[in-house]
Amino acid sequence: MSRRRIGFWYRFAAVICKPPLAVLIKRDWRGMEHIPADGGFITAVNHNSHVDPFAYAHYQYNTGRVPRFLAKSGLFKKGFVGAVMRGTGQIPVYRESTDALSAFRAAIEAVEEGECVAFYPEGTLTRDPDGWPMAAKTGAARVALQTKCPVVPVAQWGVNELLPPYAKKPHLFPRKTHHVLAGPPVDLSRFYDREMTADVLREATEDIMAAVTRQLEEIRGEKAPSVPYDPRRERIEQRRRTRAQSAPAVPSAPAAEAKVQDTVPAPAAEATPTATEGGSGK
Repeated sequence: MSRRRIGFWYRFAAVICKPPLAVLIKRDWRGMEHIPADGGFITAVNHNSHVDPFAYAHYQYNTGRVPRFLAKSGLFKKGFVGAVMRGTGQIPVYRESTDALSAFRAAIEAVEEGECVAFYPEGTLTRDPDGWPMAAKTGAARVALQTKCPVVPVAQWGVNELLPPYAKKPHLFPRKTHHVLAGPPVDLSRFYDREMTADVLREATEDIMAAVTRQLEEIRGEKAPSVPYDPRRERIEQRRRTRAQSAPAVPSAPAAEAKVQDTVPAPAAEATPTATEGGSGK
């Protein structure tokens, strides 16, 4: 099988989602020529709004290669939403799994069967203050190195202005533009003959995210930070700052010396001889 058929449920979801998306956002979609016409592949996409999975799915739906997203397994158990998730072939991720690769077994099988799997490598909405891609998890790299499939970097921007990250109220006016730019596949061939160690997965992930970030730089017309925002590093730094603020102040050397001197008793005054101790008393 070279590609997944769109099928009833995907067409049904498109009928529901496409009209409001067309009303709410304008489109600036580029790079569709980099989406493979046949065979299994991965797209690695940045994530900056709760709306962007729908907007990006619309983009890729229009290429004829429908994406299968990885989503929390709990969503597949929730009534109508679960029925749509199962019907459209989305892939559940069981976060409680102790085997990191087994969580992506369905993704590997989908790629090997000629389908497209869309990854949000960051794993959640970016926490970078300026909306740039942050440090990513290694799931996309794991699947890519296991299957040796193409990895297409995709950047998107604009729906984050419609609904900013972690915001609850959308900004409907003026009408926003959804910019999407897909780039040529990331060359990961230098990793194929190497053992899939943590270092190899990290390097491959960095290559993937660097390509995604370059696409976003082209969309935004500005340079991203040289070092991606890393939530884990930020948490460590925040704990360090908190400990430093709560720790008792250490006095400086001169002050400490003065304090020590204040605690040493002064020498006793010399006694004044009395008459009976050698005076000439009468």
